[in-house]
Amino acid sequence: MTGTFFGEFDLASLSLWLFYIFFVALIIYIQRENMREGYPLEDDEGNKSANTGMWPLPEDKTFNLPHGRGSVSFPSGQAPERADLPLKRSGPGNGYPLEPTGDPMIDGVGPASWAPRRDAPELDGHGHPKIIPMAANESFSVASGRDPRGLPVMSGDGEVVGRVTDMWIDEPEQLVRYLEYTLDPKWGTGTRLVPLTLARIKSDRVNVRTLYGKHFGSVPKHASATQVTVLEEDKICGYYGGGVLYADSARQEPKL
Repeated sequence: MTGTFFGEFDLASLSLWLFYIFFVALIIYIQRENMREGYPLEDDEGNKSANTGMWPLPEDKTFNLPHGRGSVSFPSGQAPERADLPLKRSGPGNGYPLEPTGDPMIDGVGPASWAPRRDAPELDGHGHPKIIPMAANESFSVASGRDPRGLPVMSGDGEVVGRVTDMWIDEPEQLVRYLEYTLDPKWGTGTRLVPLTLARIKSDRVNVRTLYGKHFGSVPKHASATQVTVLEEDKICGYYGGGVLYADSARQEPKL
């Protein structure tokens, strides 16, 4: 038998070109998969961006959620962004800061922003709400440190706005996420939650420095006495976080 099976065909060149084609297809595939969330692109004011990218959006992919929570499809099934926010652009082009036009803490913009998340509690691996009040679970107790229950809550301007009544725990992580307090009638009615990371537990009080007394009545409420949804968590944390900048106009001035 003489000659070669492929004659003068260059197998090395074929292998190289096949690799090139595969690599380009892989890059395009990865780039399109990366466009399942946040696309089509928008500008700072929520209008459709002129530059939507080189590649078209991928076809919908459906994900079945655990614990009977249905299914979601991306990219078309994304939660809609918040629209008509009370903000104005401080300059003529994209990239300029957006300034609040109302009360940013009430409106939930800037550092006080929140996202339109699912109005349902986060679940653990068994389908139970992760964050629950300690009063609802007798297996948890304070093993060390100060128990803040019963202590007064003091605002950043020295006002006593309420009293701690319970702690909300992340059961799988076995740590405290929120303190629950009852408002004094002077500041409002009902109970509120404050993230533990924004509270300082002292021997005779709990300090919440990000807010002043007048702000506590507007802290976003949680609807249920036994669970908190991820949407409620976002609003609560955004409100307290926004107070770092917006509770006092002096806080918006430069440090130096």
